[in-house]
Amino acid sequence: QVQLTESGGGLVQAGGSLRLSCAASGRTSGNYAMGWFRQAPGKEREFVAAISWSGGNTFYADSVKGQFTISRDNSKSTLYLQMNSLKLEDTAVYYCAARAVSTFNSGRTYLNQYEYDYWGQGTQVTVSS
Repeated sequence: QVQLTESGGGLVQAGGSLRLSCAASGRTSGNYAMGWFRQAPGKEREFVAAISWSGGNTFYADSVKGQFTISRDNSKSTLYLQMNSLKLEDTAVYYCAARAVSTFNSGRTYLNQYEYDYWGQGTQVTVSS
């Protein structure tokens, strides 16, 4: 089992920046592709960004491309999401997720939430005008 804990959320003015972190604990010795998702009030949870286990491949939702950057530090078992130029519509609860992958799939990214095995509890990001 892997436990994921997000941090770094908060209240920020439009145009500001935040850096979210997701610390993995438990059985972290395996290979895990990871991703960020978000859920705004009254909306479905949506994909934000994904990164392969190797860190060499990333993929972003069109809505955040060029604005957010996903990265990871496997030595620290930590995933990051750097969010710049934040907009009101970025307000949501942000979740990190992990999926166990084989070495063969170490370069794959996963975009569908149903492909992930483990989820964090979420961190609230609120962007104010």
